[in-house]
Amino acid sequence: MSRGWALVTGASAGIGAEVALRLARRGHPLVVVARRGDRLAALAEQARRTYGVEVRGVAADLSREDGRDTVRGVVDQLRGPVEVAVLNAGIGTQGAFVDLPREKEVREVRLNCVAVVDMASHVLPGMVANGRGDLVVMSSAAASQAIPWMSTYAATKAFEMRFVRGLDRELRGTGVRAFAICPGPVRTAFHRLGWGKDLPRLMPTESAGSVAARVIRVLDRRRRNPVVASGPLAPITMPLTGLLGEATSAWGAGIYHRPRH
Repeated sequence: MSRGWALVTGASAGIGAEVALRLARRGHPLVVVARRGDRLAALAEQARRTYGVEVRGVAADLSREDGRDTVRGVVDQLRGPVEVAVLNAGIGTQGAFVDLPREKEVREVRLNCVAVVDMASHVLPGMVANGRGDLVVMSSAAASQAIPWMSTYAATKAFEMRFVRGLDRELRGTGVRAFAICPGPVRTAFHRLGWGKDLPRLMPTESAGSVAARVIRVLDRRRRNPVVASGPLAPITMPLTGLLGEATSAWGAGIYHRPRH
């Protein structure tokens, strides 16, 4: 069976780039989206040269309406519907909310939440009409609890996870699946910024390639569990926060994530 188009956002580096290359190896032609066109061009060339798939790179900022409009326009011009959409683009911030720049916090919500809803709304109707498809949203183990000093980030990841849980029920019987992948700490540039720069020596981590491999395993199986913990830590911490209760887990997370200067 021939593979349909795969859309990957946040594809210029880290998890997104690794997922894109694995989808290319799986035989999917790609639409890869990120803000940095130079990195997208390098990724596209690697995928074409190594796996012989068609690749369309789209330099766009998904936190902006014009950026999302650009991506929707490219998707509309494809020959056939998107078969796999991996919505990976996202940002995170750390610090006391009252001290953080308003526009950066609002942009975080636009990228982590609004763009996910926008892209999902655009690709899911075609998947349902075609009777097959997979929507993958890159959430986080942070989705399972409130995290002081990362309040906006944790809230956006919780939104993503609950959005997917709802879609999973709505899509039953259509041939289309929805998944939220929830990694713990990952060794990428994302986690080397701000609070994440000390994580590799403080707790177990996983690589971007490991998360990407988990995405492909999820796609290849017939599983229906819409929330997938990834890595050595998330399968432990996510159920543990439920056992501890919201107040206790937020207290513990606040102690750990409080910025140290």
